[in-house]
Amino acid sequence: MDKRTVYMDYNATTPLRAEVKEAMKADLDVYANASSMHELGRLARARVEEARADVASIIGAGSDDVIFTSGGSESNNTVFATMFHRGRRGGRTGVVTTKIEHPCVLNAARWLEDEGFPVRFLDVDNTGRVDMDQLARALGPDTLLVSVMAANNEIGTIQDMEAIGALAKKAGAYFHTDATQAVGKIPVDVDRWQADYLTLSCHKLYGPKGVGGLFIRKGAPIEPLIRGGHQEHGHRAGTYNNPGILGFGLAARLAKSELDDYEAKTRALRNRLRDGLLSAIPKIRINGHPDFVLPNTLNVSFPGAEGEAILLYMDLAGIEVSTGSACASGSLDPSHVLLATGLGPELAHGSIRFSLGRDSTEDDVDYVLGHLPGIIARLRAMSTVDA
Repeated sequence: MDKRTVYMDYNATTPLRAEVKEAMKADLDVYANASSMHELGRLARARVEEARADVASIIGAGSDDVIFTSGGSESNNTVFATMFHRGRRGGRTGVVTTKIEHPCVLNAARWLEDEGFPVRFLDVDNTGRVDMDQLARALGPDTLLVSVMAANNEIGTIQDMEAIGALAKKAGAYFHTDATQAVGKIPVDVDRWQADYLTLSCHKLYGPKGVGGLFIRKGAPIEPLIRGGHQEHGHRAGTYNNPGILGFGLAARLAKSELDDYEAKTRALRNRLRDGLLSAIPKIRINGHPDFVLPNTLNVSFPGAEGEAILLYMDLAGIEVSTGSACASGSLDPSHVLLATGLGPELAHGSIRFSLGRDSTEDDVDYVLGHLPGIIARLRAMSTVDA
């Protein structure tokens, strides 16, 4: 089988769509500052607001409720910094989150914990879903914030967002969700979820890196992480990244219009890959929920083979995948997500995340199925650990 390049790391980032790239290039000629009052500045501002409406629409929000940021990490940190200021003013201080959040949420929560805020990290079951009884017990009159990611970036498990939001609201707490991996892959609705804050990121939607968004429900507190000028109603200072924001808007509009087709296509390819691996390679484990899972995401453990070695051999064959979150690359620790689901360190170390996208094909899947069984057999033959 001739070598080719097969990209299956779409959860880490997505390629820039041709339509988005061309629109951004054209926007470079509208170089004025979107805060300027002259004609070119007004044109730049109009394009920013058009993009804002498109971004808001994909999550069922109003334009006035979305601000632009540099990405998901900034959006998440803005929410936690807001809770810090809120708690310091008296009243509630309790924070409830989960053990499988993205590192930027986990580290922001640990920062609040270091500052004296009581933080509860919820368990998940063996499929990665939140223990709802534990969540209900964790909520009380002191709970300030509940933060639960909508869909996990490593195993793809989707949470029961309506139920979680309802519990948070019943307790009188603010509800935040990192929906970075969910937006553009499954329907997202801030009202149905009763979210007060929702994080999203452009480069997961076939748009440019370095631009993201934060939904803030009217009446929810917000403290700027970046202080300065009047931009974003005073919630986030800094000159507007016009081309990036325009690219975000177009990427969101296209993703919304193609959502049903995207879901159907990627789910079919994911299932083809899953079934092929189960048929061709003995003693493997599929991680995550069998039903409530992102249509494009497949996490597989290969007993008797080490994840980094699998990744490197696959890379030599032109197959680009991940051993977990791209933000954890370089760490020798096993995935905190897989450990939280009860997987042992050895199996967690032998896990690979396949994440497909709009450009994936059946030929891509078949190429992986043509190479991976031999790679696993070779690594197991060299291993001192039984498969």
